[in-house]
Amino acid sequence: MPRHDFKIFAGSASRYLAEKISAHLGISLGLSELVQFSDGELQPSFKETVRGAFVFIVQSTFPPAENLMELLLMIDAAYRASAYKVVAVIPYYGYARQDRKDKERVPIGAKLVANMLTAANVSRIMTMDLHADQIQGFFDIPVDHLFASSVFIPYIKENFNLNNVVIAAPDMGASKRANKYASLLHVPLVICYKARTKPNEVAEMRVIGDVKGKDVIIVDDIVDTGGTLIKAAEVMFEMGAKSVIAAITHPVLSGNAYQRIENSDITQLLVTDTIPLRAETKKIKVLSVAKHFADVIKRVYENQSISEIFQQKY
Repeated sequence: MPRHDFKIFAGSASRYLAEKISAHLGISLGLSELVQFSDGELQPSFKETVRGAFVFIVQSTFPPAENLMELLLMIDAAYRASAYKVVAVIPYYGYARQDRKDKERVPIGAKLVANMLTAANVSRIMTMDLHADQIQGFFDIPVDHLFASSVFIPYIKENFNLNNVVIAAPDMGASKRANKYASLLHVPLVICYKARTKPNEVAEMRVIGDVKGKDVIIVDDIVDTGGTLIKAAEVMFEMGAKSVIAAITHPVLSGNAYQRIENSDITQLLVTDTIPLRAETKKIKVLSVAKHFADVIKRVYENQSISEIFQQKY
C-alpha cells in the first residue's frame, strides 16, 4: 500500500460531486476554505496539513472563469504546502471546444488552460469526455480520460429494448463517440448533418439513416443552448421516430436551454453530474459519475492499472 496520505478536496463549484466521490471511497472530504475579497479576488486555503500527501482536487471549470482560477490557486496552495502529488480532477474541462484554430485570429483555449494547469505544478489530470481526444496531447503529464459510457450504457441496457434502439450522432464531430456506443450496444447508427450560419444556431439539418418506428438515442459530450438537440428531435420525429432520447455528458445548458428542452419534442435528456443543474425539469435525468471517478482515483493512488476500467464489459 502507498505510504503517503490520501486526501480529497473540493472546489466550490464541485463540492456536491466531491462529497459523493469521498463517500464511495469511505473517507471524509478534506477541509478547505475560500475567501473572496470585496473586489472579487479569490484566496482558497487548506484547513489541514497536506504535507507529503497525495492530494486530489475536484473542480469542474465551467463558467464563470473564477471556477478555473480557484482550481489553479488550490493547486498552487497544495504544491507550496509540500503535497507529495497534486491531481486535478476536472469532470468538465472548460474551454475544450476551443481545441484548434477554426478561423483567423482566434485562441486555442484548451491549450492555454493546459498551459496554466501545468504552470501551477499539477502532477496529473483526471477528466471525462473531452470535446476532442487530442486535448490529452496538450499536456506533458499523465491524463486519465474517463468516459460517461460507463453510466449511460448500463442505463440504456436496463431501460430500453435494444432491438428497437438506434444511436444517433447530432453532427459529424460526434460520429466517433456515437459509433462507439452503437458498437457496445450492437445497434444501428445514424448521423445528422447540420449547417450553421452562426455559433449556437442550426440553420439546416439532415439525417443519414433510417429511424422510422425506432427509439433514437442521440449521443454527444455537451449540451449548451439545446438548439442542436431540439432540431435533431424535430427531424427524427418527422422521419417517423417513435421516441428521441439524448444522452449528453456535460449539461452546460446556458440561457433559456431548460425551458427550450422542456417545451421541445425531446422525450428525455440523460446527463451526468459533472456540472450541477441550475433548474429542475421532468425531462432531465441525472446519472452520477461519482463512483467511476472514485474507482479511478483509488487505482491511481494505489498505483494500480486503470486499463481494466476502460476495458470492462457492459
